Amino acid sequence: MPRPIVLRDLTAGYNRHPAVHHLSGRFEPGSLTAVAGPNGSGKSTLLKALMGFISTMGGSVDLGGLTPRQLAYLPQMAEIDRTFPVSVLDMVALGHWRTLGAFGRMDGRLWGRTRQALEAVGLSGFEDRPIGSLSAGQFQRVLFARMILQDAPVILLDEPFTAMDTRTSRDLLEVVLAWNRSGRTVVAVIHDLDQAREHFPQALLMAREPVAWGATRDALSPANLDRARCMAEAWDDKAQVCQGSDL
Repeated sequence: MPRPIVLRDLTAGYNRHPAVHHLSGRFEPGSLTAVAGPNGSGKSTLLKALMGFISTMGGSVDLGGLTPRQLAYLPQMAEIDRTFPVSVLDMVALGHWRTLGAFGRMDGRLWGRTRQALEAVGLSGFEDRPIGSLSAGQFQRVLFARMILQDAPVILLDEPFTAMDTRTSRDLLEVVLAWNRSGRTVVAVIHDLDQAREHFPQALLMAREPVAWGATRDALSPANLDRARCMAEAWDDKAQVCQGSDL
C-alpha cells in the first residue's frame, strides 16, 4: 500500500544557511502538488532535499518506504549540460538505468519502449539528432521521455514549463496529468499561478518558511500570496548561519 511522503520540521540549505525553514506536511500518494513562492523561497532546495542531494539541517524526510533512487527528478534546465555528445535516442534510453543498472544490456523490447516514449512526447524522427542541436522545448521533451521510462511512483519537477513555448507547455502538462491519473505522486515547482490553480489540486506556498499547504484555491489565496511577498521582502541574506545542535 503506497504511503505518503512526510516532512517533519524540515530545515535544509547550503553552507549552514537555511533555504527551507521548519516545513512540516505530507504529500499523499497519488497527489498532484504545485510548489509556489517568490524567487529564492526554497522551492528547488525542497526537491533536492527530497532527493537526498543536500543534507538536512534539522527535522526529517520520510519517503514512505521509497529510496531516492526510486524517485524521478527533473532539475531546472539551466542545471543540465547539453554539450555532451549523445543522441536523442541514447539520452532517452538512460531512463532504463534504474532497472538495468550500470551493466545491463538493452534489448529490442527496451529499444521499442524508448521509441514509444519519444512518440509520446512528439519527437518521433528525432532519434539520431544530437541533443546539442535541439531547442529548449525539444530538449525538455527528451527529458520527459526519459522520465516516462523511469516509471517512478514519485515524480519531482523543478520548473518544468518555464521558458517553454505554449505548445510544448501544453503537451508536457498533459504528460504530467497522465502520470497523476495513473496514480503517481507528482510535485512540481510552478511559477504560473493560473496554471497551478487550473490543473494542480494541491499547492504548497513557500517563502523559505511554509506559508500555506492544502487545496490550491486556499493555499494560493490573495492574502497568502501577499504574506509570501512580505516575507520575501524581509529576507536577510547576510544573516548568521544556523547554530543548531544537529549541524
